[in-house]
Amino acid sequence: MEKYIKGRVWRFSENVDTDQIIPAIYLVTGDKQELAKHAFENVRPDFAKDVSDGDIIVAGPNFGSGSSREHAPRALLGAGIRCVIAPSFARIFYRNSINIGLPLVECDVDAVDGDVLAIDFEDGKIVNTNTNAGYTFPSLPDFLVDLLDVGLIENTKRKLKGK
Repeated sequence: MEKYIKGRVWRFSENVDTDQIIPAIYLVTGDKQELAKHAFENVRPDFAKDVSDGDIIVAGPNFGSGSSREHAPRALLGAGIRCVIAPSFARIFYRNSINIGLPLVECDVDAVDGDVLAIDFEDGKIVNTNTNAGYTFPSLPDFLVDLLDVGLIENTKRKLKGK
């Protein structure tokens, strides 16, 4: 897991559910690049074509409610999202994100579309470089950092099986 990232913000409101992230019609594949083509297509139709590798999502509380499938965080990873920041996450979305290598930060951050955030995971700090506002968050537990460090749980399973 990278200890420090800097990226452009995509702002979303509260209660963003997994059907908004990736509509159920596209759940026939687990390929993150294919899923990314349809991320947020019903709520932000230009997202998939305008998102860039390294971008960050900032949202309101209860991000990722709904389905227990890993397709939603996969779509975000495939789109190039490097981190999602929200005051709270749906429990299953949180764990699925960690399982596939998408870092989440629980923090209430004031940012708008296009702002640039600098995130220091090790020190638990976020700076909005547009406003110079700073925020703190609890560091991820070591075992979760270890999971993110090995890449993905899926890759770890393959490595353990010798494949």
